[in-house]
Amino acid sequence: MKKLLFLLIAALTVFFLAACTANNEAGEDPEEKENVEEPADNGETTDEESGSDEKVLRLNNGTEPSSLDPSIGFDAVSWDPLNNLMEGLTRLDADHRAAAGVAEDWEISDDGLTYTFTLREDAKWSNGDPVVAADFEFAWKYMLNPETASAAAFLGYFIEGAEAYNSGEGSVDDVKVTAVDEKTLEVVLAAPTGFFLDVLTNPAFFPINHKVAEADPNWHTEAETFVGNGPFALESWKHDEEMVFVKNEHYWDASAVKLDKVHFAMVNDSNTQYQMFEAGDLDTASIPPELSDQLIDGDNVFIGPYGGLEFFRFNLEMEPFQNKKIRQAFAFAVNRDDIAQYVVKNGVEPAYGFINPGYTSPSGQDFREVNGDLVTFDPDKAKQLLEEGMAEEGYDELPAITLSYNTSDTNKAVAEALHGMFQEHLGVEVTLENQEWNVFSEAQKALELQFSRSSFINDYNDPVNFLESFITDSYMNRTGFSSEEYNELIATGKSATDEEERWNALFEAEKLLAEEMPAFPIRYYNTVVLEAEGVEGILRHPVGYFDLKYADKK
Repeated sequence: MKKLLFLLIAALTVFFLAACTANNEAGEDPEEKENVEEPADNGETTDEESGSDEKVLRLNNGTEPSSLDPSIGFDAVSWDPLNNLMEGLTRLDADHRAAAGVAEDWEISDDGLTYTFTLREDAKWSNGDPVVAADFEFAWKYMLNPETASAAAFLGYFIEGAEAYNSGEGSVDDVKVTAVDEKTLEVVLAAPTGFFLDVLTNPAFFPINHKVAEADPNWHTEAETFVGNGPFALESWKHDEEMVFVKNEHYWDASAVKLDKVHFAMVNDSNTQYQMFEAGDLDTASIPPELSDQLIDGDNVFIGPYGGLEFFRFNLEMEPFQNKKIRQAFAFAVNRDDIAQYVVKNGVEPAYGFINPGYTSPSGQDFREVNGDLVTFDPDKAKQLLEEGMAEEGYDELPAITLSYNTSDTNKAVAEALHGMFQEHLGVEVTLENQEWNVFSEAQKALELQFSRSSFINDYNDPVNFLESFITDSYMNRTGFSSEEYNELIATGKSATDEEERWNALFEAEKLLAEEMPAFPIRYYNTVVLEAEGVEGILRHPVGYFDLKYADKK
């Protein structure tokens, strides 16, 4: 039964054809990867300075990880390091499908609700401890504990009892995750979820060495105390400066790991990291937008899909964005094609809907093809909507508007382009404000920003992943938007066993989101990376996190 369902899931796995070079966002933007921002850069080189034959891959993580606690580091600048320091029950393979990780096998009950995972006998932590089922039970229940305040907790809601516990309405004992014995983990879902094995590849579901965490709750904050179970171990960590990984000799598949070390810089400027690449200090780099035309067609450029979206949120609890027509006016005043082609460049595609291309519906059509263009550039319509909205609110002139974005050169360029478009097409002067990521992120979550940049990097292979962000009281909502109709559509889109019914609910949910416009899309992400000669084997998943397990340099 397990094999049949796994093949079915594999057949349905989608490949994202998104577009853009992400800074560091994820499910959240790490510079916001929430749901997240763009992918960190990567590379490799032989350590010539030391005169040794060590294979050292030199990468750029952009900024300091928000946390290496897998329940807390819910963004791309944390996910990429975590995915190489740790491993979950499943791991994305070279075909971007959920394959065996710590779990060497699993069984799925006939009703699709109960998953029984068998852990590898030789799975060990970097300190030599065996990885046991209790480590997963501990980690997942820690993530769901309301006191942990994990941004990733909503991903666990597929599990029976998880949402009630996380919302404070249930008990940890009701969460159906059970370590049956040292090497057997049983998980019971609230409803059949065909993509559950993909969900488990997210770092939020990585195990935590429960003995280490119980002895030291701050185990994840320094290299000296960090314990992982992935292909690499954390050798050193100079906060806000660099991280150094070494091959983890305790990893169950250590023989497959070719690199000796991975060195991560933390440089949050596209021009600086490109200069480091040119100087040989980085083995990969993103292309600065101003050099795109010159470099994009080079033989040393990797271009691939990356599932995600750059978008902007309105705060519906602040004037003037309590008015739907005013929100729509701002959205229709944006020329997305110009932003993609002339501002961001690097082959990114403009976004006229919230869901990126790459999801195949039950009819065989792409989600984006079925739902079409929902948010377009229409300056005449934008002017009319602004006038109507202002009349509805009794405005002779709009209240002052501030557009906030997290600091990066690309984000600044996009914000400046929007500033010009609002001025030209609406006659509205918008003030621009940039903030460092941590400050920006907390202010956005607290609904303190009036109008702000966001990005979403998909957590798993299903369109409901983005759309569920805007249900009432979702951690990812951050707009004040609330619609019972939308909530019901998402509930159907998550749990309906009839796939046609489920997808129809998701089609309608995206249309409703575009009508109410609590946010508007700008462009889809892609991955564009310069690679030094000889670098090979880096897995860059359309949905997921780059994987250095098989990376090498010839």
